[in-house]
Amino acid sequence: HLMMDHRFSMGFRSGEQGDVINICVSVHCRFTLDIGPSVDRIAFHFNARFNAKGQINKFVCNSLEAGNWCKEQHEDCFPFCEGKEFQIAIKFTPSEFVVTLPNGSTFCFPNRMGARKYSVIGFGQDAEIRSIEIK
Repeated sequence: HLMMDHRFSMGFRSGEQGDVINICVSVHCRFTLDIGPSVDRIAFHFNARFNAKGQINKFVCNSLEAGNWCKEQHEDCFPFCEGKEFQIAIKFTPSEFVVTLPNGSTFCFPNRMGARKYSVIGFGQDAEIRSIEIK
């Protein structure tokens, strides 16, 4: 199991169909996932907060450019259970990240940087990563 602030260098590419990353994780308190070209440039930041930063059962998405966070995107549903394993899938296309949540619902986050490949995937906070698959 992987825990706390891990970064991996791997290719995550868009294309005609787009790569899909499937992540199986167990979380306590909060979980972050970052995808981008480097650790200081994040095209897709996913942050599920069970009880963190004064927020309970909320998740936000954002991007980070030149050390500055952009406009947050909040989602209404929170289909995660603290301490229980869940799976999310992220499809990467040239224009957006399409996220499928554990309850089967999806939402889209724009590919603000517009790149067709991101080489860094990072996980942080209180999470145990059970598996990662890119296909």
